[in-house]
Amino acid sequence: MPSPVPSVPLATALVLCGGGSRRMGSDKTTATLGGATVLDHLLDGLPADWPMVVVGPERPTRRAVQWTRESPPGGGPVAAVAAGLSLVETDLVVVLAGDMPFAADTAGTLATALRDDSTTDAVVGVDAGGRPNPLLAAYRTASVREALPDPPADAPARSLLALAHTTVAVDDADALDVDTPEALAAARHRLAT
Repeated sequence: MPSPVPSVPLATALVLCGGGSRRMGSDKTTATLGGATVLDHLLDGLPADWPMVVVGPERPTRRAVQWTRESPPGGGPVAAVAAGLSLVETDLVVVLAGDMPFAADTAGTLATALRDDSTTDAVVGVDAGGRPNPLLAAYRTASVREALPDPPADAPARSLLALAHTTVAVDDADALDVDTPEALAAARHRLAT
């Protein structure tokens, strides 16, 4: 009997956790949310077969991840994407901010939409105000590698939107950034209701 062919994951999750958390006053991804950290809440919700690459200072996580750092440390989200891409082996990559605890379902939606649309290089989440979020988006790995600015350090995240892309409306609650104490309170309230 032939051995089963291993399934190929739809995408790799590339989670950015290198920010300074200035508005929060402490590492926002380690804040407690429903018995887990904000970061663990996100990681736990992502598809079990997706490889996980997390960019930033290492910290404990409940799920196995590959860690790397942007160069230079604190060099911004595009530098973090560049560093993380060196570990991505799948054709699609979903870039997520590590302070978005409820974005896991959206990540799957974005990856599926990109897989099903061969005419574009990215599918980007947009909020209720119509603003695209390049840190809540699925990209073709080869395309985003080619599109990275040189050098990537301190480049604005919106530079990733230069790729041909389509958009998907994202519920504001799913795209919630826990970057202030008020946003953390809102996330805790969402879990409590």
